[in-house]
Amino acid sequence: MALTAFMLAPGYYTDSWRMEGSRSEELAYIDLIRDLGAMCEKAKLDAIFIADVVTAKPILEANIKFTGLYEPITTCSMLAATTKNIGLIATSSTSFSNPFVLGRQLSGLDSLSGGRAGWNLVTSGDGGENFGLDEMPLPEDRYRKANEFFDVITSLWDSWSDEAVINNRATGWWADPEKIHAIDHEGEFFKVKGPLNMRRSPQGRPVVVQAGSSPAGIELGARVGDAIYTAQPEKGRAIEFYDLIKAKAVENGRREDQIKVIAGILPILGDTMEEAEALATKLADHINFEQGVKQLSRSFRTDLSDLELDAPVPHDRMPENPKNGSRYEIFRRRVIEDGYTLRELVIEAARSGAHLWAVGTPESVADMMIEWFEDGACDGFSLNSPFMPGGLALICEKLVPELARRGYFRTEYEGSTLREHWGLDRPGAWDTKVSV
Repeated sequence: MALTAFMLAPGYYTDSWRMEGSRSEELAYIDLIRDLGAMCEKAKLDAIFIADVVTAKPILEANIKFTGLYEPITTCSMLAATTKNIGLIATSSTSFSNPFVLGRQLSGLDSLSGGRAGWNLVTSGDGGENFGLDEMPLPEDRYRKANEFFDVITSLWDSWSDEAVINNRATGWWADPEKIHAIDHEGEFFKVKGPLNMRRSPQGRPVVVQAGSSPAGIELGARVGDAIYTAQPEKGRAIEFYDLIKAKAVENGRREDQIKVIAGILPILGDTMEEAEALATKLADHINFEQGVKQLSRSFRTDLSDLELDAPVPHDRMPENPKNGSRYEIFRRRVIEDGYTLRELVIEAARSGAHLWAVGTPESVADMMIEWFEDGACDGFSLNSPFMPGGLALICEKLVPELARRGYFRTEYEGSTLREHWGLDRPGAWDTKVSV
C-alpha cells in the first residue's frame, strides 16, 4: 500500500502542541522539521506531504494546526538535502500562483532531489485579500483556472525533449535548440510563450496530487492527479469514492493503476488498548473547547456558541449546505445520524478533521488498514500524526513495521523516485507524443 506522512509539525490533533514534549517552541525552524523528515525516511515512507494556507487567520483564531509556518517549496527543498529517497510533496494553489514560476520551482525541486518532487494542486477558497482580491472567485471559475493551469505547467515541463541536453564541448552547444520548443499558450487565464528555461527533470513531470471531493474536484482529480488524497471515515462510502475516481480516470483515457487513492487516517497507538485509550483521553484533555466551538461556528457557517457542550446539537443548526463542502457533510451526518453532542463534535473535528481515525494497538490498527486496502476502499493511507514528535514516532516505529511484517509495505526502498515508489509511468516530452 502507498503510505505518506501528512507533515503537520504542530500535530494533526488540534491543540496537541500544548502537550509536554511537543517542541512547539521550535515551530517554523529547521531542526524540528528535519528530524521529522528523517523519522519518515527511516520508516521508508513513500513521501512527506506539506499542506499550506496563505492567510494568518488560523493563527489569529488560536488554531496553529493548519498554518503556513513551513512554506512548502522552501521546506521541501531543505528536506531534499537532508533526505535521500523519500518523496517530497509541496502544496501550491492555482488560484494565486503563476504556472511559469511554479513550473520552474517544482522542476528545480525534482532535479535537486533526484526525482522525488510532487505537487499538491489546490484551488483556494480563502486568502484572496493577500493577493489584491476583494472576494474569491466562484468555485467553478477557480476550477476552470486550475484545469488551464495544469495544461500550461505540464506543457512547460514537457517543452524540453529528454535528449535536449547534448553537452557538446566541441561545437559549443550545451542544449540542442531543435529539441526545445515554445508552448505558445493563450487561454482564458494565462498567456505563456515558453519554453521552460530549465532542463527536463528526472521524473519528466513532478507527481501531481489533488484532494478535491466536490463534483468539480473529482473531475479535476480524475483528469490530472497521479494520486488523490481523500477524507473518508466510512468504509462503504470510501469504496464508492474509490470506484468513482477509478471510473472517471478511465473516462479520461487513463489506466486505473496510474491514479492512487490515498485515504487519511489518524492512529492513536498504544502497546495495549488501555494505553491507546489513555492517550486518546490525554489528547482530548488539551482541547480548548471555547475556541473549538468558535472554529466550528466559523467553518460550518452556523452559530453554536449558545449550546451546552454536553447536549445534542439540534439538527436545525446543521442544515444541508453544499457551499460548506464534503467534510461538512461528514460532520453533519454525525449530528443527524449519531446524535453527537457539541463536545463530541468539537472532539471529532479536533481529532480527525473528518478523516478515518483509530484508537488501538499497532496490530489492531494495521488490521483495519489492511481490511480497507483489500476491500478496495483505497490504495494506501496518508498518516496523520496526532501529536508531534511522539505520535509520529509511534507510527513510524510501531505501525509501519507491523504493516511491513505482514507484507503490505516495504522494508527497504527499491527505487529512488516518487514515481518508482508508486509504480507510476514516466510521461514523455513534447517530441515523444506519450502522455499518462
